[in-house]
Amino acid sequence: MKIIILAIGKCKKNSPEAAIIAEYAKRSNWEIIIKEKDNSTQEDEAKFLQGSISSNSKVIVLDERGENLKSLEFAKQIEKWQNTGCSEICFLIGGADGHLQSTRDKADLLLSFGRMTFPHMLMRAILCEQIYRVQTIIAGHPYHRE
Repeated sequence: MKIIILAIGKCKKNSPEAAIIAEYAKRSNWEIIIKEKDNSTQEDEAKFLQGSISSNSKVIVLDERGENLKSLEFAKQIEKWQNTGCSEICFLIGGADGHLQSTRDKADLLLSFGRMTFPHMLMRAILCEQIYRVQTIIAGHPYHRE
């Protein structure tokens, strides 16, 4: 599985968040690619995000209005996509003002990590951990406990 994370804002290379992201990317058997763009207008951010989605990707837009899934539910959705031939998932993380409706409309899944506000760089780290967790759940590894 190829995972592409499209994100607004640039993560500093030596930041604690970058270390967490690198750790979970290293643990993962899936290829994780992060593409970033500096903050700008919401319209420019939407152009970057929408223009970077490959045609064969399932699209997951991180949005406060999205579904708040348990890790097992999230893993079941990813596994279902895998079993129907999906080999690439594209996650979209917007800027401080969120996503335009045109970006949300591109989503195969609108996903919320809760109603709290998280710093964008920390959200990337949380997302990478959840991607690793999903992979381990699908593989039957005991990393996840419920």
